[in-house]
Amino acid sequence: MGPEARRAPGRQREPVQEPFVQTFDRIKREMARVVVGQEETVDGVLVALLARGHVLVEGAPGLGKTLVARSLAAVSGCSFKRIQFTPDLMPSDVTGSSVFDRQSAAFTFLPGPIFAQLVLADEINRAPAKTQSALLEAMQDRQVTVDGTSRPLPAPFIVLATQNPVESQGTYPLPEAQLDRFLVKLTVTDPPRDVEHTIVRNHALGFDPSDLSALRPVVGPEDLVAMQAWAQAVRCDELIIGYIVEIVRRTRDDRAIELGASPRASIALLRASQVVAASQGRTFVTPDDVKPMVPPVLRHRLMLHPDAQLQGVTADDRIAEIVRSVPVPRLV
Repeated sequence: MGPEARRAPGRQREPVQEPFVQTFDRIKREMARVVVGQEETVDGVLVALLARGHVLVEGAPGLGKTLVARSLAAVSGCSFKRIQFTPDLMPSDVTGSSVFDRQSAAFTFLPGPIFAQLVLADEINRAPAKTQSALLEAMQDRQVTVDGTSRPLPAPFIVLATQNPVESQGTYPLPEAQLDRFLVKLTVTDPPRDVEHTIVRNHALGFDPSDLSALRPVVGPEDLVAMQAWAQAVRCDELIIGYIVEIVRRTRDDRAIELGASPRASIALLRASQVVAASQGRTFVTPDDVKPMVPPVLRHRLMLHPDAQLQGVTADDRIAEIVRSVPVPRLV
């Protein structure tokens, strides 16, 4: 990108030292030193982070979901906290609570693990709805209210939640209101044979996933905040906005879908597309930036009709058909 492309409207200078695309690639390359074969997951998490959104990652145990979160924290210099969700987890275990201090004869607030820049909500569907709802205010408003006092969360702030799609015993389905707060839902599958061979060989050579000291910070939290602002300044033509809106609205008219996506999904698709465009070195969004983000942005926001589920239809099936049916705008 030239100097003209790097200068966003309303700013005197660009706070990011390197062009967006180079910084984006540097983060990916550094994470690839320890995260093998999860390129789509890494891309999705980065897009969500720079779009100021949150991520729900679904996959069986042992596929590297936690490693992705920890490595992202290491290369971004963000503070990191892991919350292990269990049936007995209380909301105060997430948000923090006020404790009486005898020396000062006053209550002192002890912040919970939610007061971190990157929060890993591990196995989020193992906690009851009351505890899951403790995340709603944090994810939407980026603040936590305890004892009537609202406390802002650090910036950048992202919740990376994981859930296991296999087990149902001892799990609680996430309510639709909370699912809608996640910008994207990513699915992690078993790696190909050659990738698994590489992973096992790395461990045979002494790789320890609990020790990520070899990773070096590529950016800092302030750089990520600047990149978020840069991405939000990427121009989106009226034709592209219409394309996004039409895709989302057709989920509400599809016969196989009982509950379609809300306007929040349209906004999420716009923000994600802007980040994709910026990562490709463009200052404007194209249809090719929108298409790859449609499944991760919409799949968790759709509720299929029971008849469609019995026939084996998935949300991704319907999304693919909808994308094919919407005319692609041509930018002049």
